[in-house]
Amino acid sequence: SYSWGLHYSQHFRTSSVPNYRDRKTVERLGRHPGERSSLLMMTLEQRIAKRGFDLFASVIGLAVLWPLILLCWVLASLDTGANGLFVQVRVGRGGKPFFVLKLRTMRPLPGTSVTTSLDPRITALGAIFRRFKVDELPQLWNVARGEMSIVGPRPDVPGFMDRLSGDQRRILTLRPGITGPATLKYREEEAILGRAADPELYNAEVIWPDKVCINLDYLDNWTFSRDLHLIWKTLAG
Repeated sequence: SYSWGLHYSQHFRTSSVPNYRDRKTVERLGRHPGERSSLLMMTLEQRIAKRGFDLFASVIGLAVLWPLILLCWVLASLDTGANGLFVQVRVGRGGKPFFVLKLRTMRPLPGTSVTTSLDPRITALGAIFRRFKVDELPQLWNVARGEMSIVGPRPDVPGFMDRLSGDQRRILTLRPGITGPATLKYREEEAILGRAADPELYNAEVIWPDKVCINLDYLDNWTFSRDLHLIWKTLAG
């Protein structure tokens, strides 16, 4: 529920995310180079530039792609027998929950949050949407609203992000992204999970920890040119 999400948000914002404006926090970061690196690499100017690009790209993207998004929404509704626009609570920047938008690709049946390529809930049309990332297009609205970024860590469902500890919590200083280095590395994640004996266990013990490391490296080595490169790799397939 939303009230639970508000409690979840308050928990993260008060106990998990470093306050980089607080003097004591800055002094503490000075004693921990791993944490300090994010403060040095992502300056205020860089964050403004990244947000400015996100706003520009998302508005242009929505202006150009809204007919395609609308058409796919209608097709997804007919294909799944439910509202073609899927809305789900995800954890955003600072641990704040938000409602992520996606095109529905699965039948509304019971199942786990870990999806494999063999999942019977995925429709034939949904598989095509997922293969070409068409289902992510509505998230341009999330980007325009400032809830997401074009490039960044994928927004996780509550339950995974609370596993972050210590230095890993720096990931929460980033807006979640539509694409990113971890997304590109695990482009075939559903197929990988489909081959695993226990998909949920493999995701929790292998894929998710690796994504955390990749996202920390992205944070510590962020450049605008790298974001453009990741966007190009995503569009090039």
